[in-house]
Amino acid sequence: MRFLVTGAAGFIGSHVAEAYRQAGHQVVGLDNLSTGKRENLPPDVPLWETDLTDESQLERLFHEFRPEIISHHAAQVNVRVSWERPLEDARSNVLGALALFRQAARWKVQRTIYSSSGGAIYGEPEQLPVTEDHPVRPLSNYGVSKYAVELYLQAFRLHSNLPYLIFRYPNVYGPRQDPAGEAGVVAIFATQFLRGEQPRIFGDGTKTRDYVYISDIVDANLRALDCKRCGAFNLGWGKEITDREVFEVVREAVGIAVEPIFDQKRPGEIDRICLETTRVREALAWQPRVAFREGVGRVVQDWRQRLVAPPPGSAWAGQKGER
Repeated sequence: MRFLVTGAAGFIGSHVAEAYRQAGHQVVGLDNLSTGKRENLPPDVPLWETDLTDESQLERLFHEFRPEIISHHAAQVNVRVSWERPLEDARSNVLGALALFRQAARWKVQRTIYSSSGGAIYGEPEQLPVTEDHPVRPLSNYGVSKYAVELYLQAFRLHSNLPYLIFRYPNVYGPRQDPAGEAGVVAIFATQFLRGEQPRIFGDGTKTRDYVYISDIVDANLRALDCKRCGAFNLGWGKEITDREVFEVVREAVGIAVEPIFDQKRPGEIDRICLETTRVREALAWQPRVAFREGVGRVVQDWRQRLVAPPPGSAWAGQKGER
């Protein structure tokens, strides 16, 4: 089959694109490289360097490649940016998605798989773990934009018969995650420890998230190909892990005795979240397999290698020991 992966040079998108290619499918990636890195993609996955809102380029891509499945990961994912530059957030997340869905409907794409947010859209939970039927009350513009795209997908299904599947992601971590972003706390702590820096925790360390390793997220995206249902599915362990616990597990994996710096909590962030996953377990027979401590160990090992010998042409080349 022919797959179009948007955000393909990013952390999650590149892993998903690679997995589809390894499964024997034709894959093309789309990314504007605002945060993604070309070297994240394998050489046999061609990359269209363009923005989703460039409708002429998007139309050309659909005309030439004729994708059958869309895996939509392209997004502005920084909560702080969504507050400071809300028009940019909406342009990237909402208008870009609309342009994509219009082409998908026009070219009769068989299915669109959309990566939504299981943390940002629900707001402060009424109960834990959070089910898909929990009220949607986002605390940030980012959460609003991610949920708006879900609603647009529902509308395109009704009016254009565009099949879809939505994954509401937890906090995903693993190799290739950008430590310069605000969401990749495992990568952030790992690189700070390895560079001899003192990691910073925003808040008192009790904020919780549900962490799932990237290979388990990829597994869900592969299983989605055999699922005929439309709807939204949480992904997660259904377990809370505090920021302080993340700090301690990463510190143990690195093997260094350093205490964190505690800073002011950032606006728009919820205090607690973990996701209930009965629906996806029943529909896709999916469940996470990589325990948090094991996954953190893999991330630390990956960053040890990258910081010592970055890949040629990598954004990290020449940055050994620097930040």
